[in-house]
Amino acid sequence: MSHDSQGSLTPDLDALDPWRWRWLYLAAALFLADQGTKWIVVNALVYGERIQVLPFFAWVRWHNAGAAFSFLADAGGWQRWFFVVLGVGFCVYVARELSRLTLAERWMGLVYGLILGGALGNLYGRLVNGYVVDFILVHYERHIFPAFNVADSALFCGVAIWIYLMIAESRAARNA
Repeated sequence: MSHDSQGSLTPDLDALDPWRWRWLYLAAALFLADQGTKWIVVNALVYGERIQVLPFFAWVRWHNAGAAFSFLADAGGWQRWFFVVLGVGFCVYVARELSRLTLAERWMGLVYGLILGGALGNLYGRLVNGYVVDFILVHYERHIFPAFNVADSALFCGVAIWIYLMIAESRAARNA
């Protein structure tokens, strides 16, 4: 609620505008795509299996108990709950930020939708299995980029767009 020019209380139309919530549909679609592709991989491949598709690309079924680049994967089990708590906290933070967006910040809605969908996809795997299923492997000869999944891709794209927006905002402020 806000006060209009006569001092009376009026609804804040920006807060009531449902446009910002459309990004929750993006997050839900990414979550479903991530879980669907992981389900296919788990049912089609045995753990550790690799199917070479192109000289630089393979389908695999690997489990990652750690974070990005298998960070803390061999930490003994405590990292599962650490990453679950971190993931829940981060999802709550992103949802809160999404609820506070103004129409002028609509590109941040895309960022938050991508990040929330990716975070939920990996969070679900950690809660249910204790690990995340990774299945996309990009490599060159014996140089292997860590395997990833749809959730990781969404997170990466969200962060990349966020960085671009911060740089653009910084340049605009400097030029103003």
